[in-house]
Amino acid sequence: MGLFTVAEARAELTRLRPVLDEIVTVRADAAELAASLAPDGAPSPLGGLPEFKGAQARLDDLLGEVQRTGAELKGFAPLLVDFPAELDGVPVLLCWLEGDAELAWYHRADLGFAGRRPLP
Repeated sequence: MGLFTVAEARAELTRLRPVLDEIVTVRADAAELAASLAPDGAPSPLGGLPEFKGAQARLDDLLGEVQRTGAELKGFAPLLVDFPAELDGVPVLLCWLEGDAELAWYHRADLGFAGRRPLP
């Protein structure tokens, strides 16, 4: 897939927000259901094995929807979504982390998250 401009990445993030919000919800449900399936796990009002498998399948669908946009899913808990881009001719990843109100960060592609800086 191609590169995003900052405006395109922000628009795509806005479109993806309901998907990302659902990932957070289904991720929590799957974690609770998985814990309930452990030998010493407490029952969950969310259900059992069929509901756990359903949550896993839904997560797969949602994660695929994010990746089909050209965005890169780099983290699951917390969610970390990168949008490949260029700033001043330098390859960067426009970076959104679960909890961020908007797309306001980037890092050079060769530095990773440790090189994260606010967008100019």
